[in-house]
Amino acid sequence: MPRFRFHLILLCMLPGAAFAADAPTQHIAFPDARITVSGLGWWKEQPKLQRLPERLKATIPPKVWKLSQAPAGVRLRFRTDSVKLGFEATTGTYKTAPSPPIALIGVDVYVDGRYLGSALPDDKAVLKKEWDLGVGTAMRDVEIYLPIGSPTVIKEIVLEAAARLEPGKAYSQEKPVVYYGSSITQGAQSSNPGVAFPCFLGRWLNMDFVNLGFSGNGLGEPALARAVAEIPASAYVVDYWANPPPEVYEKTFPEFIAIIRAKHPETPIVVTGPYYNPSESFGSRMGGYQIEKRKLIPRLVKEKQQAGDKNIHYVDGFDLISPDQADALSDARHANSYGMFLYARGLEPTLRKVLGMPEAPSR
Repeated sequence: MPRFRFHLILLCMLPGAAFAADAPTQHIAFPDARITVSGLGWWKEQPKLQRLPERLKATIPPKVWKLSQAPAGVRLRFRTDSVKLGFEATTGTYKTAPSPPIALIGVDVYVDGRYLGSALPDDKAVLKKEWDLGVGTAMRDVEIYLPIGSPTVIKEIVLEAAARLEPGKAYSQEKPVVYYGSSITQGAQSSNPGVAFPCFLGRWLNMDFVNLGFSGNGLGEPALARAVAEIPASAYVVDYWANPPPEVYEKTFPEFIAIIRAKHPETPIVVTGPYYNPSESFGSRMGGYQIEKRKLIPRLVKEKQQAGDKNIHYVDGFDLISPDQADALSDARHANSYGMFLYARGLEPTLRKVLGMPEAPSR
């Protein structure tokens, strides 16, 4: 997959269902212990909305470091009986970019697991929005997905004055699923921050996840493997097939897996292969790379299995997006929101199996 850059620094503001002018409210500055922050592997060490810790900056490729400042996959979770919710942050302004603006610089709000709405920043990068969470006073689970493509600073959450605020519910498993990959993993062409494929899986499995996808820069460097391995996980998903040419993937993959295995000898590792790309049908260099990697990656995984790794697993890319599903691509390369759904649906059975969960319902 080609590299591309995000050119934004973000926050949000749009009119919404406003609090009454004379209604008393409570303004909760962020961070607050009652607001659970999910999706950050180093949040306890470093309470910042960035995906890699400052102490690793010198070891991380500069382009990856810049991309890590965007909180892709990060969620704010809490329970409240407030009927109204206000949110204010700074994110970025929209310029011409290869990705939808809501995903890049906006936020999504889910209530009790269902999508409620989104917000975008104004032309000064301020995001300020209010929502009605429901009808009548009742405790509700609220989840706010942060932008995939812009650094974000949260100012406050606003609730009705008498409302309760509690941390988000515990997930089904204590440890997250950790994803490492490219722009596809980061969610580049999804319409919204809440529909990148790791987000679908997080909701379906009721599990935390950490998104370490880096647009155009999922190249399997040892420094990134060491960062991934720092996070104790329920499973690791190695999803960087899209960026490196076959010879680079073949060189980096064995060491990448070895670094994770040195710290986590028995944790499940799920490796994905290339999904279908139309270039495969037209004889381009990219298509040749796709076909070659589709043969190469399962062979590399099999070599690990034959060497004694009993908990490394391969998911064929055609089980994610097949030749009959090419309309799931937004630009003949990246998965659109439908493609993200398909990608998640294709990964779900293997993740459920390695995590010891019941089989997936039909979707």
